[in-house]
Amino acid sequence: MPTPRKLGTFLGLLLLLGVSIGNARAWWNGDWTIRKKITVDTTAQGGAITTPIGTSTVLVRLHDGNFDFSAAKDDGSDIRFVSADDKTLLPYHIEKYDSLMNEAFVWVKVPDIKPGAATNFWLYYGNQGDKAVPVNDPKGSYDGDTLLVYHFAQKAAPTDSTGNANDAKDAPIPTDGSMIGGGARFDGQKTVTIPASSSLAWNDRDALTWSAWIKPTVLAPDAILFSRHDGANGFVIGLANGVPYVQVTDGAGTHRSPGGTPLAAGAWKHLAAVADDAKITLYVDGKSYATLNTPLPGLKGNLVLGGDANGGPGYAGELDELEISRVARPAGFVQLTSTSQGGTAAADKLLVEAQDETASGGMFGWLSGGLGLMGVLLKSVTIDGWVVIGILAIMAVVTWVVMVTKFFYLLKVEKGTAEFLEEWHEVAADLTKIDKEDTSVKKVGVPEDDDDDLDALHASPIYKVYHIGSEEINHRLNAGKKGIDPRALQAIRASLDGGWARENQKLNSHMVFLTIAIAGGPFMGLLGTVIGVMITFAEIAASGEVNINAIAPGIAAALIATVAGLAVAIPALFGYNYLVSKIKEVALTVQVFIDEFITKMAEFYPVD
Repeated sequence: MPTPRKLGTFLGLLLLLGVSIGNARAWWNGDWTIRKKITVDTTAQGGAITTPIGTSTVLVRLHDGNFDFSAAKDDGSDIRFVSADDKTLLPYHIEKYDSLMNEAFVWVKVPDIKPGAATNFWLYYGNQGDKAVPVNDPKGSYDGDTLLVYHFAQKAAPTDSTGNANDAKDAPIPTDGSMIGGGARFDGQKTVTIPASSSLAWNDRDALTWSAWIKPTVLAPDAILFSRHDGANGFVIGLANGVPYVQVTDGAGTHRSPGGTPLAAGAWKHLAAVADDAKITLYVDGKSYATLNTPLPGLKGNLVLGGDANGGPGYAGELDELEISRVARPAGFVQLTSTSQGGTAAADKLLVEAQDETASGGMFGWLSGGLGLMGVLLKSVTIDGWVVIGILAIMAVVTWVVMVTKFFYLLKVEKGTAEFLEEWHEVAADLTKIDKEDTSVKKVGVPEDDDDDLDALHASPIYKVYHIGSEEINHRLNAGKKGIDPRALQAIRASLDGGWARENQKLNSHMVFLTIAIAGGPFMGLLGTVIGVMITFAEIAASGEVNINAIAPGIAAALIATVAGLAVAIPALFGYNYLVSKIKEVALTVQVFIDEFITKMAEFYPVD
C-alpha cells in the first residue's frame, strides 16, 4: 500500500503533468494554425547579459530556415506576436517582408527583459482568412523615451518610425543589402539634415542615447558621423583614423573622449553614445569603449548625419538603424541591441527560436508538425493519388533491387574477367591449358582456399565462352584429327558466338525494368497529377465557390504524384546508363577475345 508521502508525490506529478499539458494546449487564437516560441536568453548560456535591460524593441529575422513563408500571407499580415501568457498581443512592425526571397525583418516590443534570465514570447502565423488584417504598429513598437528611429528602408528621405514625426529633410544615397535590410551610404560630401523639433530639444545635462550601425569604407583622419550645434555649444560623434570619439563643445571649450582600438574599414560595428547628467559613455559592439567626463550641453539646432553643418569633414561609408532616445539607456540595453541585431552566432544564442507548433491534432496533426508543409500536402492527397504513389513505390523497389544486384554482379564479372585475361596472356601453344588446370578447387595462380576468386572466374562470360572453345578443341583432337581445318574453325566460331549470345542475354536480363521505370514513371506520376487536378476542379464546380486557399492544397498535393514519378525515373535513368556502359565494356572484351581465340586456333592447330 503506498505511503501518504508517495501518494502526495504521485498526485503532485499528475498535477504538474496536467498543468504542462494545459500550457501546451494553450492557443491564443484558433484561426492561427502555426506558432513558434521565441526566447530572449540573457543567461550565461545565451547572451550573457548581467546588467539591467528593461523594455526593448527586438529584431526578429525570418528566413526559410526558421519560418515557413508558404504558410503565411504574401505580405506577412497574418503575423502576430503574443507574450508568454499567450494572451497579450505585443506591438510590432515589419521593416521588410519578401515572400519571394524568403526574408523578413520584424521589430517587436518586448517588455521588461531581465538580465540573467529567459524571456519568452510567441510568434503566430498561418491564417489565410480575412481576419488576418495588417496590424503594423511602428509607433507602438517603441517606448515613450524613444525620440527617433530610422530604418533607411525607403529610397527617399528617412522617415521616423516613432510617433514623434522627426523625419529627415533630405535623402542619403540608398543602398540595398545593408546591415538590416536597406541602409544609407555617405560619400564624405553629402549630408542628411534632421530638422529641429520640440521633442529633439536638449537642455544642459539632459540624458541621451544615440546608437547606429556603421561601416566605414575609408579611415580618414577625421570623419563626422553625427553633429549638432547651437551657438557655442556642439555635440559631435565621429571617427579619427578609425577611432570612434564623442566630442562636446561648451563654454569651457572643446572636449573629446580618449582614443582606443581603431575600427577596421569595410566591417559593420555597432556604435552607441549614452549621456547622463555627468558624463558620456561611448560603446562599440555593446562594450564600453571610452568615457568623456562632460555632460551634454543644451542644443536646439538641426541634427546632421554624415557630416557637420559648420563644414567639418564628412563620413564615407554606410549607416543603418539610427536610434535616438531621451534617456540614458543601461549598459545591458545597449549590449542587447548590439548582439540581437548583429546577425551572428551570438545573436542566435541570445534570440532562440523553437520549432514550429501546429494547432492540428491526431495523426495528421503530428505529421504536419513534424514534416511542416509536406504534412499539409500529404493530408490533401486523394485516394487515386495514393494508388498511383503506391504503384510508383513498387516500381522504385524493383528498380533499386535490379540496380543493386546487377551492380554487384558486374563487379564480380569484372574481377573474373581480369583474372582470366591474366592467365590467358600466359598461354603459349596449348589453348586448352587454362581449362585443364582449372578444377572446382584449384586454378593456376589461385590459392585453393580463395573461393571468391574462383567463383568470380567461373561467373565471367569470357571464361564461359573460352570453356566452350576449349571443349570444341578437345572434342576434335580426341577424335584423332591432326588439326583444325577452316570448316571446323567456322563451326567453333558459331559455337563461341552462340555461347556469347546466351551470356549477353544474361548480362542484360531484368534491364527492361529500368527502361520501364524511366519511361513509365513520369507518365504514371502525370496520370496521378491530372486525376488529382480534375477532382480538385470538380469539387470547386460542385461547391460553386472559388477559393484559392481551397484550390492550392489540392493542386499542390496532386503534384506529389509527379514528384514521385520523377523520383522513380531519375535514379533509374542514371543507374541504367551506368550499367549499360559496363555491359558494353564486357561485350567488347568478349568479342575481341573470340577473334583472338579463333586466330590462335588457326595458328596453333594447323592442318598438315
